[in-house]
Amino acid sequence: MAATTHTVTNQVPPLVGLDVFAADRVLSEAVERHIEPAVLPVALVELGELGRAAGSTQAQEWGAQANAHPPVLRTHDRYGHRVDEVEFHPSWHRLLGHAVSAGLTDAWGRPAGHVRRAAGFLVWSQAEAGHGCPLSMTHAAVPALRTDPALAAEWEPLLTSHTYVEGLRPPGEKAGVLFGMGMTEKQGGTDVRSNTTRAEPLAGEGEYLLTGHKWFCSAPMSDGFLVLAQAPGGLSCFLVPRVLPDGARNVFAIQRLKDKLGNRSNASAEVEFDGTWARRVGEEGRGVRTIIEMVAATRLDCVVGSAALMRQAVAQAVHHSTYRSAFGGVLIDKPLMRNVLADLALESEAATVLAMRLAAAYDADTEEERAFLRLALPAAKFWVTKRCTAVVGEALECLGGNGYVEESGMPRLLREAPLNSIWEGSGNVQALDMLRALQREPGALDAFLREVGQARGADHRLDAAIKGLLTELADLDGIEARARRLVERFALVLQGSLLVRWAPPEVADAFCASRLGGDGGAVFGTLPHSLDLASVVARARPVAS
Repeated sequence: MAATTHTVTNQVPPLVGLDVFAADRVLSEAVERHIEPAVLPVALVELGELGRAAGSTQAQEWGAQANAHPPVLRTHDRYGHRVDEVEFHPSWHRLLGHAVSAGLTDAWGRPAGHVRRAAGFLVWSQAEAGHGCPLSMTHAAVPALRTDPALAAEWEPLLTSHTYVEGLRPPGEKAGVLFGMGMTEKQGGTDVRSNTTRAEPLAGEGEYLLTGHKWFCSAPMSDGFLVLAQAPGGLSCFLVPRVLPDGARNVFAIQRLKDKLGNRSNASAEVEFDGTWARRVGEEGRGVRTIIEMVAATRLDCVVGSAALMRQAVAQAVHHSTYRSAFGGVLIDKPLMRNVLADLALESEAATVLAMRLAAAYDADTEEERAFLRLALPAAKFWVTKRCTAVVGEALECLGGNGYVEESGMPRLLREAPLNSIWEGSGNVQALDMLRALQREPGALDAFLREVGQARGADHRLDAAIKGLLTELADLDGIEARARRLVERFALVLQGSLLVRWAPPEVADAFCASRLGGDGGAVFGTLPHSLDLASVVARARPVAS
């Protein structure tokens, strides 16, 4: 008789079959808050469908397969012809196709388009984050192209299409296209003004030939790219199509794919231009100004994407703790674990509320909201993306040894977590960008203070934090060396003000006490025990209401 040694008990059921949108009370409330009543029913249907798909077993399998089988570069065909194609696992195409059909490259011009897209991006990224790169680049290319009405008329309908068409063909033969971006070079990195890629004018209006190398090219399988190169008039922006109008392949030599820490399903490449045909976007010498709107839109996606990773990690930690027993009871009822979960939930809620507020500012598109974004966006990009890695790491630990095993999905989240902090300008870039706005655009600070001032008087710790921020701003001595501390304060004050206005009292109280009032420690799980932590955790539990 075989011994019964393998009875499985006290294992947590998988978190599947869930509407990821409906089960996220914070996100659902933000959508209802920021979308006008006439548009809201349509948005809720869209997001419900996407949420159910994101929470399905099928989508989770696609995500696992796309990461287990990363893209492969094929430089030549069997006859020796240069093809420079990147091949992906079918699951990657399924994820990307579902996202495009759900409108995740289409925000510009739709009613409440940025809030709807940001909410969808936050939901669908929880199925798999890597394919968010081409979605983000494609979406963000639109404002840059609008600096040239002719180019925008040609490309925008394809960029915002809800049809995903796999493979390289002339754009005129496709119902939808994807875009990538190539800014950085090996000698310059973030310092794009030191780029050496050359652009030689041709006889045709706005046509050039590019020669040079890009150290990082995002989404190299795309149909077109926005790149920076040195034209006779200075650093300029160009559109490089992969396939020329006559059907011939443009010169776009993919030298290698980067072997990255995470983001394994997505391809990032080094590419070589050697007489590569391109069209200028915007004026010569104004390349940074032309492409900066694309960068701003992708920075917002970095915030949203980090909020998605945080939400998925916290949902998994709360779910695990709801079912896993230890020392005579389920983990979620243990005071110390409850403190950790509540602290993680606060960080996740603050990130989501801030991300959706930024998306709403894009939709409003007023002078006041644009000024608000000038400070709020770099502050959010700096802070939320940095907090993401800490949140995911602590959430992984909530699963114990199970969280360290690939099957749990948590290691993939942890590998992904640092990326958004690096993409589109790392922490120092964001801090310096905010300083420039403070020094050169006084209306930005006024708009920011009006925003946080809407919560003034509701919490004494928030009021004190706003006063402290103003005091610090008045001291210009060594301000660049203090820039990280300053941008952190901006982000925390903004998050605190939004939670005081819109979150339940127990959430706002816990956030202000720990993040603004000095009652929290340096690690998660150090909230004051007198707070209503059970309610904070219950709010984060991934259960559809």
